[in-house]
Amino acid sequence: MHPNAQFRHNDRALLRAMVDEVGMGTVFAATPDGPRVAHVPLLLSGDRLCFHIARGNALARHLDGLDALALVNGPDAYVSPRWFTDPAQVPTWNYVALEMQGRARRIDQDALLALLEDLTARNEARVTVGTPWTMDKMPADKLRTMMAAIVGFEIDVTAWRETFKLSQNKPAEERARVIAGLEQQGAPAMAALMRGLTS
Repeated sequence: MHPNAQFRHNDRALLRAMVDEVGMGTVFAATPDGPRVAHVPLLLSGDRLCFHIARGNALARHLDGLDALALVNGPDAYVSPRWFTDPAQVPTWNYVALEMQGRARRIDQDALLALLEDLTARNEARVTVGTPWTMDKMPADKLRTMMAAIVGFEIDVTAWRETFKLSQNKPAEERARVIAGLEQQGAPAMAALMRGLTS
């Protein structure tokens, strides 16, 4: 998390929407084998973050009961000092990132199946062509085999730390120049965020 308080945007609804829209994150924990990480699809319900990881992932055997950190990244873009009128600028990077911290807890097979069904339904709804795929289309024996290869977890999020570094520390006319530069360089998502959240 960036230390500048100007880069906070503690709008919990926006943070939840970010997790839902991005849908993928990284979970970190310090284990007896050293720091470990898993890249996982995420499902957030209230303050409960759910995910599954491959049983063979080095994090899987240690995560239950550990304090974990989940990270979701939003858009990011390089900001050139050429876009500022003040010559005393340096290159920087604008970005959006959300850290969620809490104790991880392993979930049972019924909860894991419900998580997989929810994740599938959420993501299939985004595929606009054809009939959505559902878990009941998989043969039961194959589903059992696939589920045996993964482990489900949930984290009750106790700390939310967000960074929306969108040039808020610059005057409005300089932010406008950065937005124009980002649009010209092919970073429309960052430009749109800057326009919507710093105006």
